[in-house]
Amino acid sequence: MNKVEKTGYLNNDYKMFHIVDREKKEFNYHYHDFNKIMILLSGNINYSIEGKDYLLKPYDIVLVNQGEIHRPSIMDSSPYERVIIYVSTKFLNTYSDNDNDLKYCFQRAKEEHSNVLRIPSLDKSKLFQVCQELEYSFTDNAYAKDLYQRILFLEFMIQLNRTAISNPINYLDAVIGNEKLLQIIDYINEHLTEDITIDTLSSHFYLSRYYLMHFFKEETGYTIGKYITEKRLLLAKNLVQNGSSLTQACYQCGFKNYSSFFRAFKKAYNTMPKNVSFID
Repeated sequence: MNKVEKTGYLNNDYKMFHIVDREKKEFNYHYHDFNKIMILLSGNINYSIEGKDYLLKPYDIVLVNQGEIHRPSIMDSSPYERVIIYVSTKFLNTYSDNDNDLKYCFQRAKEEHSNVLRIPSLDKSKLFQVCQELEYSFTDNAYAKDLYQRILFLEFMIQLNRTAISNPINYLDAVIGNEKLLQIIDYINEHLTEDITIDTLSSHFYLSRYYLMHFFKEETGYTIGKYITEKRLLLAKNLVQNGSSLTQACYQCGFKNYSSFFRAFKKAYNTMPKNVSFID
């Protein structure tokens, strides 16, 4: 049975990793409280995100929005090498306005229903050059290294968004995907703040309760109830961080009463809602 975990942590505005797995390994479904960028350097990888599958090629860029469940599947024994960047939504908001939105690439991924950018000759691009300079900055001890690293990171995000804007056709279609699952996930996210029950979904999609629950868990690793709760908690956290009161956030994100919201939030984040100042 598939297992879903919240993994990774982010105590800074962003983090960067260069990882190589030289032996085939299994990854569980998981999600993060922050946004994730992955650049594949080598490996035969099928990447699953929210019910959609992508057969990746080297230098594909994977964009995973905050809260999206995902996992890579290593298809053979060739080395799986990638650069991974975690970035806080709150940090991106700090440098975003009507004319310059650093979250654009993630938002465009949702609009295009695609989480993968395939860019011709990425390894020869300005974007990849900045990525390499950013990676080196994490080991550099030269003057003003922290400030320089932040400048490089902002340049990386600018170059990434410019690429997303100028090359919309390079969002890769999912090659495999269960259409019914995608419809269910889209329905839940579109009606997240409303009263969603198993019976509601069962009736809407003409599926039995048992089949619906079994099908969703097998395909995503989540129970339907847990999926809905986690999505609502992430929405509530963002609402509070953007100035909503706790009571407003509670009801705007779909919880029926404050006590349920409070217990769920504390369990998910190991903190009280009033302390929701951590970076996501």
